[in-house]
Amino acid sequence: MSRLVRIYTLFQFFFGLLLWLPIFYEYQKRMGISEAEIFEIQSLYQIVFCFLEIPTGWFADRFGYLRSIRVGAVTLIAANLLPILAVDYAGFLAHFCLIALARSFISGASSAYLYEALQARGDAASYKAIEGAARAYGLVGKVVGWAGVGALMEWHATSPYWLTAVASVLSLVFGAALPKLAERADSKPARSAAANTLEAFAALGRSPTLVLLMLQGVAIFVLSRMAQVTLFQPILDSKALPLASHGLVMSAMTLFEAIGSFRPQWARRWLPDRPLVTLLTLSLALALGAIPWLGAYATVTALCLFSLAVGWSFPVQKQVMNDAIPDSKYRATLLSIESIVDRGISAIATLLMAGYMARGAMNEYLTDAALATIVAAVLIAAFVHRGPTPSRR
Repeated sequence: MSRLVRIYTLFQFFFGLLLWLPIFYEYQKRMGISEAEIFEIQSLYQIVFCFLEIPTGWFADRFGYLRSIRVGAVTLIAANLLPILAVDYAGFLAHFCLIALARSFISGASSAYLYEALQARGDAASYKAIEGAARAYGLVGKVVGWAGVGALMEWHATSPYWLTAVASVLSLVFGAALPKLAERADSKPARSAAANTLEAFAALGRSPTLVLLMLQGVAIFVLSRMAQVTLFQPILDSKALPLASHGLVMSAMTLFEAIGSFRPQWARRWLPDRPLVTLLTLSLALALGAIPWLGAYATVTALCLFSLAVGWSFPVQKQVMNDAIPDSKYRATLLSIESIVDRGISAIATLLMAGYMARGAMNEYLTDAALATIVAAVLIAAFVHRGPTPSRR
């Protein structure tokens, strides 16, 4: 058990160590990519992710979670080298498409692998604590890496991408070392991807509560991506914070998120998992909606509290989703469907964002996004908290 947890944590640590994340917006601008093109690439990235999720989810269910994890790590290595070798629009688009492919191979497979491995040991209830701790250690690594990434880019523009490629190689090493799962007789899905997908959707259709739980997690994903990736640099620019401070701010945010991820049980003292996800979603919306009215230092504080809530949210929401999946042989596919919903709505949000940004209305967008999230979260909660928990087998 300890070996499983240790290797899984190291894999997640290095796979998620995207050191270029705080500076990719500025890097692309320096390479001649316009702001409109940057947002267009981000939107296309989300759309491509949607098309890749179900095929890679089927691949994981059919050929094994470990094989999917290892293919994802190899793909990530190639993705992180592209911005060094191809510094035009096509190169950056291909970079993000490969990032989408790598992450889609991992997104359902890694969560399914850990849950099934713990379930086989009779300890599925430990999932959120172990997943949260793995995520927390990865975030701590980002705190260290991101703190100096702005200065690192000023020294050598491509160095964040080179270092991230090295981290990707290490993720492959630890992915290859993960223990094998014992295969059950009923664990294989339908042989064809199309048949597997239809059966997974049929299982989803028989479980309306699971659908609602998927929708409940959408706002967490969309708002976290908005504040921590797509609008992170524009928000800090609007508060006149210098580029050299951006990595430090992201490190501070990541530290708060790591604290939340490492101790999700602190939040669970107040409420059961399902209503807790709703409460945390509302907290995220309020923190983001307050940013237009805050000064520079208050904005950094709001972003740090936002990140703390994000850290609490993800492990709890993933536990709720895994517990609710009615049939284990479609676990990776169903988790991939959840990711499609997340990223599909995120792509729409990014397209809307581009329109707001084009007319210089970022603050208006933040306010509108917060209000829409609050309304949606309350409506979903009114139904999801009444629904029965689906039976599992």
